[in-house]
Amino acid sequence: MAQRPERLERLVAQEGDECCEADVRARIDALEALATEIPPEYAADCDALGALGSTTRYRIVRLLAAADRELCVCELTPVVNVSDSAISHALSDLHDAGLVTRYKDGTWRYYESTERAVALLDALDATRGGKT
Repeated sequence: MAQRPERLERLVAQEGDECCEADVRARIDALEALATEIPPEYAADCDALGALGSTTRYRIVRLLAAADRELCVCELTPVVNVSDSAISHALSDLHDAGLVTRYKDGTWRYYESTERAVALLDALDATRGGKT
């Protein structure tokens, strides 16, 4: 059995001076309808946003997007200033999240930001500074 929405009942009562079960049910129904608009691929969105949640991964994506070309791991390491292992792990996470592409050419591995990564960075840039 679902928990009784006592706090919601108090909110609805405060907003309308009275509260009845139908008012609370109508509010819950409206919210459940909104929840159906969450895309089924939301897990991939969470992965992408989570991948940007690390300073190292964020800096790598920024560098790749700014370079506007493929970069070798050896080009990233001196700029990001973390261990080779940390760079490799970060790049693997970014690849898994769909934020970078990669390919190997002999002993060299190259990475490039995806359109999705660039769009996320653009969204961050466009909304930076506007606190609500």
